[in-house]
Amino acid sequence: MTAAGPALPAVGGRGPSYRERVADALRAALIAGELRPGEVYSAPGLATRFGVSATPVREALLDLAKEGLVDVVPNKGYRVTVVSERQLDEYTHVRALIEIPTTAALAGTADPVALAGLRPVAEEIVTAATAGDLVAYIDADQRFHLGLLALAGNAHLVEVVRDLRRRSRLYGLTALAEQGRLRASAEEHRELLDALLARDTEAVRAVMTRHLGHVRGLWAAP
Repeated sequence: MTAAGPALPAVGGRGPSYRERVADALRAALIAGELRPGEVYSAPGLATRFGVSATPVREALLDLAKEGLVDVVPNKGYRVTVVSERQLDEYTHVRALIEIPTTAALAGTADPVALAGLRPVAEEIVTAATAGDLVAYIDADQRFHLGLLALAGNAHLVEVVRDLRRRSRLYGLTALAEQGRLRASAEEHRELLDALLARDTEAVRAVMTRHLGHVRGLWAAP
């Protein structure tokens, strides 16, 4: 492992292997647009960028290829898959159908201790937004929302949303971070937890509707 490049964000909750941590970091960079659609990237080049050895990066890219997130380009590297605006709209629509009612229902069923356990992750999101660290932001955001959905007790639902999130593209995050406006979106995670702990179903629904609206709004524009 080399000292060059940014450290990989910590990924909690699933006890991932190092290869999985690398894959999660690459997915986050892809979602944020730090890895651009249509561009070809080499494993050694990405390894240098992330400050890790080439082997786990190469293995992680093969995982991403199986998921359809990148295509193998023989003798060159891996091309990031292009996702159409229509596909992104459809992914977001399905997410809204699943996440808004499921999260709203948790206002009446979730264990307060389990909800409070997500508070540190919400703080990670705010910290990453303040620092403009998009990879860490997306990583923490995913852990927060999937952790929240897991409280509903439906593992298949969580995996469906995980897959949809991996296919999302949030190219507007870069501009928001540069303008210092990403923190406002990050604060919505605190607001959501407060509403859940207050057992306020309608407030939870309103926050989630607004929050998911950013996916094809504030967070979408390049």
